[in-house]
Amino acid sequence: MIKKQYFTIPGAKGRSMLADLTFDEAISNAPLVIFAHGFKGFKDWGSHNLIAKYFAENGFRFLKFNFSHNGTTIDKPFDFADLIAFADNTFSIELQDLDAVIDFAFGGSGMPMVSKVYLIGHSMGGGISIIKTAEDPRITKLVTMASICGFRNLWPKEIEAQWRLQGISYFLNKRTGQQLPVKVSILEDLDKYPARLDILEKAAEIKQPWLIVHGDADPTVPVSCAEELKAANPAAELLVIPGADHTFGSSHPYTERTLPPLLAEFCRETVSFFSK
Repeated sequence: MIKKQYFTIPGAKGRSMLADLTFDEAISNAPLVIFAHGFKGFKDWGSHNLIAKYFAENGFRFLKFNFSHNGTTIDKPFDFADLIAFADNTFSIELQDLDAVIDFAFGGSGMPMVSKVYLIGHSMGGGISIIKTAEDPRITKLVTMASICGFRNLWPKEIEAQWRLQGISYFLNKRTGQQLPVKVSILEDLDKYPARLDILEKAAEIKQPWLIVHGDADPTVPVSCAEELKAANPAAELLVIPGADHTFGSSHPYTERTLPPLLAEFCRETVSFFSK
């Protein structure tokens, strides 16, 4: 029987992160997959719960979580209800959050014993996952999903001068119509830690098996980013899925009971990669 267990994990700056673990209670000591969502994302976005169920049905435990400053709250995990936190987010904060989640996986209260941890990162979460994998030998394998290849992929370069002048910039959430604020501290983070936050440089350092998955119809992050990641680390495997967009056919809200076909293909390929 597939079950779900909920946790609250301490994150950066004392903020809590809501997390859930999906698993088949009949399978003991199943390897753990940790999923890192992207910019303007959250753990229950779209078909993420169907993805978790798919992995649980295929012999894995699946842990997904909300980054501490992604704008959701413990009480409102589906909404960008805390724009102050969203504005304060940085890449270093997300790396600290992911480290806390991995620490929790290896010894958090109520977590089953873990022998292997696999990591999946989507979009911006892919960039965070690349850096974390390069730095952390506890990660056994990595899969990136429509990953960025540089954090400045997330905005047009030409807005940075005004952003620095005003101290804040706004990013439209097309689904909700919200203008989401981001402070200049995210640029200052890149200025302060240029080596650590260079995704391509960190990609070259990864020693663990790595599968790069991207769609050739991605309008948000071009497939050329996947090719750059592959060039930085020739040992990585590259899978381009024809016709797949940035979310592999998913949307929010997602009301179907089965995965979109291209997302199901991503899941099959990832399960196969983790099972090798």
